[in-house]
Amino acid sequence: MEQKSGTQSVQDALKKFKALDEKITHFSSIVGLAEWDQKVMAPKKGRNVFAKAAGTLRTEVFKLSVSNEMGDVLAALSTPENDHVLDTVTKAKVREYKTYYQKSKTIPAELFQEYSILTGQANDAWEEARDKNDFTIFLPYLEKIVDYKRKFAELFGYEDHPYDALLDEFEPGLTVKVLDPLFAKLRESSVKLLNRIQHNGQKTRVEIFAQPYSVEKQKEFNHYILPIIGFDMDAGRLDETVHPFAQTVNIGDVRLTTRYLEHNVRSALFGTIHEAGHGMYEQHINQEFEESVLQSGTSFGIHESQSRFLENMVGRSKEFWTYFYPALKQYFPVQLADVSLDDFYRAVNTVEPSLIRVEADELTYNLHIMVRYEIEKALIAGEFEAKDLPEIWNQKMQDYLGITPPTDTEGVLQDVHWSFGGIGYFPSYSLGNLYAAQILRTIQKELPEFKSLIKNGRFDVIQEWLRVNIHQYGKLYTPNELIVKVTGEELNADYLVEYLEEKYSEVYSLEDK
Repeated sequence: MEQKSGTQSVQDALKKFKALDEKITHFSSIVGLAEWDQKVMAPKKGRNVFAKAAGTLRTEVFKLSVSNEMGDVLAALSTPENDHVLDTVTKAKVREYKTYYQKSKTIPAELFQEYSILTGQANDAWEEARDKNDFTIFLPYLEKIVDYKRKFAELFGYEDHPYDALLDEFEPGLTVKVLDPLFAKLRESSVKLLNRIQHNGQKTRVEIFAQPYSVEKQKEFNHYILPIIGFDMDAGRLDETVHPFAQTVNIGDVRLTTRYLEHNVRSALFGTIHEAGHGMYEQHINQEFEESVLQSGTSFGIHESQSRFLENMVGRSKEFWTYFYPALKQYFPVQLADVSLDDFYRAVNTVEPSLIRVEADELTYNLHIMVRYEIEKALIAGEFEAKDLPEIWNQKMQDYLGITPPTDTEGVLQDVHWSFGGIGYFPSYSLGNLYAAQILRTIQKELPEFKSLIKNGRFDVIQEWLRVNIHQYGKLYTPNELIVKVTGEELNADYLVEYLEEKYSEVYSLEDK
């Protein structure tokens, strides 16, 4: 009789939990749509009030997530005696909400609302500062955001470093102690390989990109390749914005954005492929997870692995351009008239230290991330203040890449992330590269014809492998659980080190070390 009563109690809790989960997910979808609209469609004069409205809605979602009702149902569903009643999917949902609840319950709702409104307004300030090359326009907003993030780190709690509390938001379980040795190995090998390329590598025909490429033709080509590589245009769209991103409204509505530059055709070309990697991850999530907390990727690092895998390991491969280069030449017959496939392939894989992260080559990209990682760690630890950032940024760029930005627009103002409070986000990009290389090693074992599939345009086979092994699970597994499930081992930096060494030795005809 007691068991029946207890089971009934669990069923009541499950019913309430499902209702809360759906409500939070629905509200979050609308918030996502509003954020996309603000960045892509909204007129500038209305954005300030728009940011306040979106902040109010985000606060309501926050209140639901940390409500007493949520606390009660999580407590009821987390008892050892009820563990056997819950299936794997429900346990994963409880895990996700419980983690958020325990951390966020410490934040007063009014503090969260102030922060939400601030980050909504900060995006416009960042855009203006970037456009006018005036860091002082953005500085007051950034100072407040950093102050909030320091407060949140203390409220969330941490063992070793305050930055750990912020890392965990984007990559659950990740700490400075884990990340530092991974990055140290990658940094050392990248600097050595860069030095060999600069001193011993053959030159590439990178000058083929130093000419105008019609923006309209770029748009046409991007819309041509998206469905071929697997992005479902009936469940998504492609638009233009200042800083490329992907936004999921729901599994059937995934929105990509890109940036078109007439004198940098590679920006939109590879930016679109990159965002498509994010988009296909979201489109392929198990539809049974729709309207629940599990309907998105498991972490920012795993998410980034899918975009970096598609952009670089597929999109910059010789096989990819064997298939697509004839079509690209039809769109740009004058610019590519005397450019062979081999010349083009080597050109899109040119290694050259550059100012802009999103346009960096595959090797030096990780050094851009390490600049930001080192800055964020020190900033959150209080080792310097936001006003010092331009000078520190420029020095780090000189130390890591040997170049100094001539303007703040090309330096400290180039990324949107700090404007939306994404401190702790940047390491996800290099984590994505690390995960992607490890996944590549596995997919090449399980699909020995991997390169041939790309060469013949059979992206459907590759996407199906990714869907079955990664995408469908959404947030069902933690990032560490998923990478072990897919590859058989925890994250290992050796695979990316080996991949970069092998690739660029071939591109630049480097002799053995």
